Amino acid sequence: MPYNEEETIPVYLFLGFLESGKTKFIQETLTDKRFNTGERTLLLVFEEGEEEYDTTNFKKDNIFLRVVDDKSDMTSENLQRLVDECSAERIIIEYNGMWQVTELFDAAPDGWAFYQIMCFADATTFPQYNSNMRSLVVDKLNVCELIVFNRFEKSYDPNKFHQIVRGVSRRSEIAYEYTDGTVAYDDIEDPLPFDIESPHIIINDSDYALWYRDIMEEPQKYDGKTVTFKALVAKNSKFPKNTLAAGRHIMTCCVDDIQYCWCAAQFDDISDIKEKSWVMLTAKIKVQRHKLYRGKGPVLFVTDFFPSAPPEKEVATFY
Repeated sequence: MPYNEEETIPVYLFLGFLESGKTKFIQETLTDKRFNTGERTLLLVFEEGEEEYDTTNFKKDNIFLRVVDDKSDMTSENLQRLVDECSAERIIIEYNGMWQVTELFDAAPDGWAFYQIMCFADATTFPQYNSNMRSLVVDKLNVCELIVFNRFEKSYDPNKFHQIVRGVSRRSEIAYEYTDGTVAYDDIEDPLPFDIESPHIIINDSDYALWYRDIMEEPQKYDGKTVTFKALVAKNSKFPKNTLAAGRHIMTCCVDDIQYCWCAAQFDDISDIKEKSWVMLTAKIKVQRHKLYRGKGPVLFVTDFFPSAPPEKEVATFY
């Protein structure tokens, strides 16, 4: 029977560029009896690489392979049709490495729940991809829970790969699959450049991007703390009374992706604060619901501020 849109269907998403090992891993997963226990599974392939799926080892009555190689076919209606055709109970996706992941998220029908997102990378070519297609690499690292660097040689320096990943995400786990078949998980420590244990955290201009990413990924650990940092404030007539956006522009990978990254800030009075002015502010952080967020988020209750000169580098980076 067709899938009920009011229910959720688990989606397992596998990312990576051509020849990164996605197909091999999915093939092994689907032939593993611990994972494949009979659920009707839609194997949705958005990229056909050199290695093809060997369907002879699949249970024919529960694995349904479908290929979508034209981006124009990646619509909510078409994706839902594929689910309905096979009455799928779960979905496994091998995604096209040259497409933005956000395009898939936007097209995903209501009810799709992304349970796990993994990224695979060929360690011999990953540095070149990062240099030449940085925005696509960042796109994948931003959302994956685990990145696996395969074909990893003992002579390679894990720090080099670690720094690339951590320049985008502090949440992603990192695994190195060596050419001898052994696997090692990354255990390199990443101390933050500010004292997270202090009740009053001082954010240097050069550390804003790291702090912003960290508070957005783990806001609860900042709940109740006081923070001081330099911010560019933005006004909007639609904001609640005495509310401003306080933040800075951040560049993740290139000039084209510079975004204003802000927090909701509550002031006693904003009448004398000029739009797009720089201030040094001190605020108490409370994680709660706010109209400027879709749900809960870190709200800055400003206790002190004064006009300030812009930082030396107005656009913050992770490096």
